Amino acid sequence: MKIPCEGLLLDNDGVLVDSDLGVDQAWSRWARARGLSAEQVTAMVHGRRSADTVALLVTDPGERPAALAEIDRLEIEAADTTTALPGALDLLTSLPDGNWAVVTSGVTALARARLAAAGLPLPPVLVTADDVTNGKPAPDGYLAAAARLGADPARTVVLEDAAAGAEAGKAAGAYVIGVGPRGLDTGAQVVVRDLRGLTWHDGVLDLGAADLLRS
Repeated sequence: MKIPCEGLLLDNDGVLVDSDLGVDQAWSRWARARGLSAEQVTAMVHGRRSADTVALLVTDPGERPAALAEIDRLEIEAADTTTALPGALDLLTSLPDGNWAVVTSGVTALARARLAAAGLPLPPVLVTADDVTNGKPAPDGYLAAAARLGADPARTVVLEDAAAGAEAGKAAGAYVIGVGPRGLDTGAQVVVRDLRGLTWHDGVLDLGAADLLRS
């Protein structure tokens, strides 16, 4: 399968890096401190900005800034548990600088900390929760990344592991590829196990050697 595209727009957590251990540690501590179910909270955080999750779980608006600052701090403290997912380093180091971006629901400091811990290069374009008014599933992040690359959003490919992110990519007009087991729960028509086997040359993303979970 070969997909013409002007740029690759990649989610970070669950696509480039495995941050699940740090996410579970940080959000479990945060939830237990508030008498919430750690299991229920950790199940709902993937693909969302921490600010959006906090807004759902903290009923008093006056308490939200402190609650948000705390979870952001806990997640950054746990970032050193992050590892690169298979194929991520090979794909990123093969891409020209002007043709890829990372679009994440994490804040900038967290995204940078996780990429560094995983030994992955910082992207030429990084769009984070700090850069958009509306987080995923709104398309704002992907539209901003495409604009910064000078690419037509309809000629980009989004790689996502979460339903909210896949919705954001589709709303931006991009072709969406799901990644990993969570990718099967998105609306993506094509889902790859990981980034191994994906190659990009001369404006074409080639999935020929990828392990397809759904096609």
